[in-house]
Amino acid sequence: MTLNELMQDIIALEEDLLTYERKYGIPSEIFYESFSQGDEPPDDAWVLDWGGWAGSYQILQRRRKRYAEQIQALQQQTPLISLIEKAARREPIPLVA
Repeated sequence: MTLNELMQDIIALEEDLLTYERKYGIPSEIFYESFSQGDEPPDDAWVLDWGGWAGSYQILQRRRKRYAEQIQALQQQTPLISLIEKAARREPIPLVA
């Protein structure tokens, strides 16, 4: 996986969350806090949505953390401006092991 692919994952997950936020009218952070405290959907038709919403939110948090860690590690080798330049040119930026 490259840094660019990781960023594309983040963007796709954010788009998924926006779909849920528009449908239910609540930000994902607030939804997830309630969901993680055990709140269940009042409508059985929402169960799959809520599970998908919570799962997407969790994955997004992990991806953002990994991205931040990768940027920090890559910046020890390359200036950030160089990483931005490569990303803008769609050059693959391998992840640090």
